[in-house]
Amino acid sequence: MKKIIFTILTGLFLTAVVNGQTLHLYGGKNHDVYLGCLNCNSYDQNSIWNEYGKYGNSYNSNCIWNKYGTYGNEYNSYSPWNSYSNDPPVVVDKEGNFYGYFTVNEYQSKRAEFELALIIYKYHELIREDVDEWYDKIFE
Repeated sequence: MKKIIFTILTGLFLTAVVNGQTLHLYGGKNHDVYLGCLNCNSYDQNSIWNEYGKYGNSYNSNCIWNKYGTYGNEYNSYSPWNSYSNDPPVVVDKEGNFYGYFTVNEYQSKRAEFELALIIYKYHELIREDVDEWYDKIFE
């Protein structure tokens, strides 16, 4: 089963990065809280995939992997994991171009639905348990 998932994820990653842009997450009421880089490598200090960095560390209150923090708690309206949220994080590139709302809420208008986002939505609970392992599955 893991081998099948790995194969699917590897294939999907080829189309995951939208227009080759580095994508960033911003959350909060006015989307002014930086939540990290969505598709940066796991060594980048701003990457959500860097377990030792600010945005990939599940103990940081602003980390989407912290299930007790504002942006990782499935019951918080600012969390991408809240199925009913109307205030999820946004995905933008460095020029500020909007790529959609980053949310598991399938009914959210303008939800980000590029392949990487869909993979993260589907497996977010497993990813938070081992971010490093999932980075390797998705990106390498």
